[in-house]
Amino acid sequence: MKERIMKLLTVKSIVTLILTAVFAYMAITGVIGGGQFLTIFTVVVSFYFGTQAEKVTGALTGETAAKGD
Repeated sequence: MKERIMKLLTVKSIVTLILTAVFAYMAITGVIGGGQFLTIFTVVVSFYFGTQAEKVTGALTGETAAKGD
């Protein structure tokens, strides 16, 4: 459990969570529309999970992940 929490505290994870919170707040307060929120959120989450999937795939094939992840 502690290891999972530590993995959540990576820079990419923190940025993803902050961006999600900010854009959710902006959508709730009416600064941006729901469609804009959905577009932005989809891009951010797709990038995050895409890099995570790439990291797992690299680990399974024996490739090393790029430094700074």
